[in-house]
Amino acid sequence: MNLRKLLFCLLCLSALAVTMLLPQQPEAKEEKHYLYVASPGIRNYTEFGGVGILVYDINNGHKFVKRIPTWDWKPGDTAENVKGIEASATTAKIYVSTPKRVACFDLITEKKVWDKEYEGGADRMSLSPDGKILYVPSFEKEHWHAVDALTGEVLKKLVLNSGAHNTIYGANGKEVYLAGLKSPMLSIADPKTHTVVRAAGPFSNSIRPFTVNGKQSLVYVNVNDLLGFEIGDLKTGKMLHRIEVQGYQKGPVKRHGCPSHGVGLPPDETEIWIADGHNESVHIFDNTVMPPKQIKSLKLREQPGWVTFSIDGKYAYPSTGEVFETKSKKLVVALSDEEGRQVHSEKLLEIDFANGKPVRVGDQFGIGQKR
Repeated sequence: MNLRKLLFCLLCLSALAVTMLLPQQPEAKEEKHYLYVASPGIRNYTEFGGVGILVYDINNGHKFVKRIPTWDWKPGDTAENVKGIEASATTAKIYVSTPKRVACFDLITEKKVWDKEYEGGADRMSLSPDGKILYVPSFEKEHWHAVDALTGEVLKKLVLNSGAHNTIYGANGKEVYLAGLKSPMLSIADPKTHTVVRAAGPFSNSIRPFTVNGKQSLVYVNVNDLLGFEIGDLKTGKMLHRIEVQGYQKGPVKRHGCPSHGVGLPPDETEIWIADGHNESVHIFDNTVMPPKQIKSLKLREQPGWVTFSIDGKYAYPSTGEVFETKSKKLVVALSDEEGRQVHSEKLLEIDFANGKPVRVGDQFGIGQKR
């Protein structure tokens, strides 16, 4: 073998060795984006989607995919109305609460893992970012339960005497925000000790739905008797702004008893979307200025009681079942089930899968994601 051939062979062997030492590229992951909608998510009105968790393919025009059974029910029975929905990609679990109970389901097998009733019932709970702890408010009573999310066992009872209701676990996992129907104060708990450490407020009336920004510096609250929202500073506890919807009048509402029941931030926090029950609308505010400025209103097919968003912020989901493109504000589709019934729900979130396993989850609250 001449020298040229020998050098060529040595170069080929070297290239082969380097290739073998390089880290292998992982297999491409096929991602699926699904909307999970708990029903009955408007009181116990089974005409708006029956009973179960309805799953929709977001990337396929929000097409109905399947129904995951939750509790035994047949037409004519009184259903338990869903109060909240939460999920974790880390533990591959999804949770649904009713006034009686909280149930945990496996996201892969879709089998029920546990189902527990708690003293005082349950309302809109919230899950820690690591999927380990649930904060479960009693059903408008005096206390919350801190619960082991993997077993359902109670870790501690927090008594606030505020009419326990809406609950949000902060994105950094260091704070939990507790709002009661009977209080204008937002309590803030430390989940390491399960004790209330400070509060924000008072706001002008009892707090109803609320959301927080990604930095956990601001809270946006609906309050009784206000068509609009108020903004509070989560660090100082002071109320900063009261914003009233312009060009619309308050009037009778079918549910919840307050003009605006529903407030949400898209992930980029550039806007605030506000529910308006009497006028069957959502009102949109520019949140890049302070105080936020009203910019647009969208008509809905029924009275809204909630609003949240897809993980990427592309879609807005008012509880009336319409899907709006957030940027253009155009109606994309209106959700229906396998029987063609309109689907309305205040309890929904996105869950993304890769190769059959959950990889990320959205939230039911419209929480900001700028950190």
